[in-house]
Amino acid sequence: MACKNTIKDFDVFLPQIIYSSDMKTGLLKIHLAVLLFGLAGLFAKWLPVHPIILVFGRVFFACISLLLILRIFKLPILLNHRKDYVILALLGAILAFHWASFFHSIQLSTIAIGLLTYSSFPLFVTFIEPLVFKEKLRFKSILTAILAIIGILIMVPEFDVGNQTFKAIIWGFLSALSFAILSISNRFLAKQYSGLQIAFYEDGFATIFLLPFLFSIPLLITTKLILSLVILGILFTALSHSLFIDGLKKVKAQTASIIASLEPVYGILFGLLIFSELPDLRTAIGGIIIIASVIISSIQKN
Repeated sequence: MACKNTIKDFDVFLPQIIYSSDMKTGLLKIHLAVLLFGLAGLFAKWLPVHPIILVFGRVFFACISLLLILRIFKLPILLNHRKDYVILALLGAILAFHWASFFHSIQLSTIAIGLLTYSSFPLFVTFIEPLVFKEKLRFKSILTAILAIIGILIMVPEFDVGNQTFKAIIWGFLSALSFAILSISNRFLAKQYSGLQIAFYEDGFATIFLLPFLFSIPLLITTKLILSLVILGILFTALSHSLFIDGLKKVKAQTASIIASLEPVYGILFGLLIFSELPDLRTAIGGIIIIASVIISSIQKN
């Protein structure tokens, strides 16, 4: 899933093996990061465990990785105000819910449903952001939001809470709403802190928030599970976010936003290759409309 935070002079802090001033390399980093974001959803199918287990492993190992980066490159860790710890604690809880609802959506239905409904989060941003920042709500933004709603409605087979696909869409929709809240909140925090600091605290507080739930969930610890969670946390979370942020140094935000809309495309493609999940016609049409609305919205906003 794409990180919305930016960090000043992030290239100074990353090893030379990651950094390059070449714009083509920047584009490659963005594409690779978005690819990793899209592939993260596949773990919901690869590991048949409770979504809370998946999220806990993801945020736990991502938190450790980010802490090591902050320590190794001697970046600031402590926050400026006590209230910011409270804010980030709340955002950590929202982050935990966001990823849990995202994985649960995929487990209830398909990778396509989970990724496409999540990718509708700009719909919520369109209406929430102007209220928070006292910005004018543009008519074109409303039209693109309506377009996204149409795409989602097309994917709904029937409005029945007993229908698995309908429930998956609802959970995916909740995942999109929670991510929109995170994105808007991080816009405030990014004025004071780096993307690494914000991600570290959000992942850390999400880990603490999820810890009590582990005692009520049956869990069979295996080598496959541990290794998979380590990979999910380090490669598909900490590294992918670092690549995306670093890529923004040489790539325009508009271009990065459009590339980020490919996240469900990458996930669906690999879902087809690995799990033979072929989206039905209804999902394909709705998904194309949603992705189109996201691209239009990204172009208009930038």
